[in-house]
Formats: sequence, C-alpha cells, structure tokens
Amino acid sequence: MNTVNIDLHCDLLYYLLSPDAAIDDKEIGCSLPYLQEGNVKLQVMAIYAGTGANSTGYGLEQSKLFANLIKNENFFLFDHDHYNAPQNKNRVGVIASIENASAFCDEDQSLESGFKNLETIIQNTEKVFYIGITHHLENRFGGGNSAAAGLKEDGKVLIDYIADRKIAIDLAHTSDQLAYDIFNYIDQRNYSIPILASHSNYRSVYKNNRNLPDELAKEVITRKGLIGLNFIKDYVDIHHPERLYEHIQYGLDLGGEDCIAYGADYFYWKDHPDKARHPFFFPEHSNASVYPAINHEIEQRFSSELVEKISHRNVLNFLERIYK
Repeated sequence: MNTVNIDLHCDLLYYLLSPDAAIDDKEIGCSLPYLQEGNVKLQVMAIYAGTGANSTGYGLEQSKLFANLIKNENFFLFDHDHYNAPQNKNRVGVIASIENASAFCDEDQSLESGFKNLETIIQNTEKVFYIGITHHLENRFGGGNSAAAGLKEDGKVLIDYIADRKIAIDLAHTSDQLAYDIFNYIDQRNYSIPILASHSNYRSVYKNNRNLPDELAKEVITRKGLIGLNFIKDYVDIHHPERLYEHIQYGLDLGGEDCIAYGADYFYWKDHPDKARHPFFFPEHSNASVYPAINHEIEQRFSSELVEKISHRNVLNFLERIYK
C-alpha cells in the first residue's frame, strides 16, 4: 500500500543551521532520502529557537533556509489542491511552522519589532502553518511544558495579532495552564483560530508533561483540531515501541478518529547531552522511511480507512478548513 504520508513536525531546518549539514544526511530521521522512501508528501518544517540569546537570529536564519529549500528541485511549497500533481511525483512538499515565539521576538525587544520579524519569516516562507507560543521553558508569552505559567499579557497580544491570519496555534509545548488559557482567551474574543497539538501523545497512556491530559485532548478534538503522534520514546513508552498503537486507540476512544495524524518529531539527537536517552527513537520509528510499515500495522490492527485518515486525510481536511 503506497499511501501518501503527512507529518506535522520535524527539525530539519534547525539541523541545517550547522555549516556541514545537508538535506540528504542520514544522520537525521527527516532527511530527504528517508522522506522520499516514506512517500511523505507534506513535511511541516519547524523554525525552532530556544528562549535566550540570539533566538530571533536563529528564527530568521531558518526562514531563509526554508526559502532555499522550496527552490531545491526535490522539494515544493505544499499546496493541498495540487500535491499529487505529476511534477511532484518524487518531490516532498513542505510548509513552515514556528516552534516557540522566541524565534521572532526575544525577551527584551519590543513587540512591534518582534512582529516585524514574524512578517519577515512569513514573507521568506510564503506561509506559516502554525505557531507554538512556547517551548520547554517559560517566555514572555506564557509557560512551556516544563513550566507552570499560563497566558501572559504579551501572549494575548500575540493571539490578537494572528487572529485573522489563518495561522493555527500549536499546543505541543504549552504548560497545561497556558493551553487552558489559550482556549479561554480565544473563546472570550470569539476568534476562530485553528488549534492543534502537532507532536504530542496522550498522558493517560504514558505519563509525561509533553503528552496531553484527557481534558486538553478532548478540547482539541471538540474543536476539530489535530493531534500528531510523536515517535520519541519518552512520549510513547520508554521500553515498549508497540504502545504507539495504544496511543492511537486512546485517541479513538476520546472520539478523535478525524483528528489523529503523524507528528514524529524527527530531530538530530546524537549530540544531546542526556546520554541516558540515546537513542531517542526505537528502530521501528527511527526515520521517515518507516511510515509504510506503520501504516501496514495500523491497517492490521484497525482498518485501511483509519490508515488513510491518520496518514494524510485528517491533515488535508484541516488545511482545507484553514485556507478555504
């Protein structure tokens, strides 16, 4: 079954900041050969920066790398109406996203200046699919998944700024409080901002702050959002790769059949200082070439209809709602 696959999150752009890195390096699970082998027709490319010194420099540089990527003959700027066109047969579609608002606005600059950086990123990439307001830590906008803070005043201004821009908000790295506050603020202001958790699993299946508690998962599902299955061991189960399918079953039990997607979170982990976590991925989930095998397993355990939804249909429907 040569199913089309879509993945909601990877860190290839951040990897390419290294001067000796290349798009075909098999050192990272989302490199071009793996994406082609896995028949990935849309790979969302995160623009990531940690909160701290030169965060906006990292963000702007990655937006330039993305601009070069869509000029490369092996890639194209994804269009949900034409992704299967003959000229794209062996090419990988890409859309940019922003992982951590510090990538365009650091802790000390004015919001006005930060929003100018955001406009530059949008101009360079031509389209930003979603913005994650925080990463692991707290920033001026709110609390990350290792923090307790909720939505701050600057975070409200950011939501106001993107409210009519057809840009989704990503909950993958929010604190629980920030996620609740985002929902409440959107409702108070009557905004129709799309919501997703681009690379998160379910906390009831495997306990980790990066995984969604039931209440938040249900809220994403109620709002017709997306929840992208994360392949990192720490969020699946540190010992049991097959529990990925328990996360799928749990999403179905919550009513999320039309919301589950892939969000593998491939990144370069070999220089990560916490050696106890190496390797970050099980062999079964180690790079984008595994999608056909995972699709086959989903078909065996569930159905071919669910394969179609998780592999690409749910994301295409979401994109159609955003951009119509």
